[in-house]
Amino acid sequence: MTWGNALRQASAWRGSHGSLLGVLALAVMLGTVTWLFLASRDPYITETLVRQSEVVLQPRVYTVECSEDYDNYKRYPGCTPQTCGRAIIDNSVTREEAKSLRKLAERGLALAGSDGGASILDLHSGALSMGKQFVNIYRYFGEQLSDVFSEKDFSLYREVRARIQAVIAKTYDLDPSLLYLTKPTFFSRINSTQAKTQHDEYWHPHIDKVTYGSFDYTSLLYLSDYGADFTGGRFIFMDSNGNRTVEPRAGRISFFSSGSENLHRVEEVSWGTRYAMTVSFTCDPAHAIADPVMPITPV
Repeated sequence: MTWGNALRQASAWRGSHGSLLGVLALAVMLGTVTWLFLASRDPYITETLVRQSEVVLQPRVYTVECSEDYDNYKRYPGCTPQTCGRAIIDNSVTREEAKSLRKLAERGLALAGSDGGASILDLHSGALSMGKQFVNIYRYFGEQLSDVFSEKDFSLYREVRARIQAVIAKTYDLDPSLLYLTKPTFFSRINSTQAKTQHDEYWHPHIDKVTYGSFDYTSLLYLSDYGADFTGGRFIFMDSNGNRTVEPRAGRISFFSSGSENLHRVEEVSWGTRYAMTVSFTCDPAHAIADPVMPITPV
């Protein structure tokens, strides 16, 4: 082989080797992009029950078989779940009303808030996240609350609660007079801040009736929009044959029977802030709570 041929072959090898390296680099880059895309999505979601962009004008109902959880408690005819499931509706609460309730929550939570990513405000008990603990907003802030809340705020809260109760009763063919508000019922604010205590770890799977035996029906009123105000934060029903998700939309009500048939979790919020209002109902009058009222400021 002459030096000229050897040099030409070496040059050709370097050219082909360079092309191969380019192809490999491109493949690695595409693989990385694909991995990042897939990693940003929940791999276990098999069905989206309702997307943020949809507007559901009549209850979209999904029936599931009732668990045996309700057999462990006294049954209340006309109220205890006989038909179990989950449902979504968008026109019981307007987006403007949801915006007003969000502002109420923002003002209350601005007084304190958790050090971690999840904060709550319970207007019934007065519980408010503060750092790594909770304080009673009515005792701790007292007369300051007249500058934070108004009677109009509490009136809207009560009206919306009554509408949620009515739509649950109608959807599941219940006697609404036998359905009672129960605790905890609260506002939540979730962002991507790292959890500091177990109270911040909102994403764990759970069953409402196992956690709170009084629960029979659970509802969530969303006060912000998935994809616009935050990402992540979808509500996920964990069924044996796959996960079903609800994408939050301001004014959307998602409600469901509270037993093991509706094991669920909330996806971790990755960006922005998610606001919602959890409204819980029981069939047991011994666990009923009253609607909150605006505290009276001493003259």
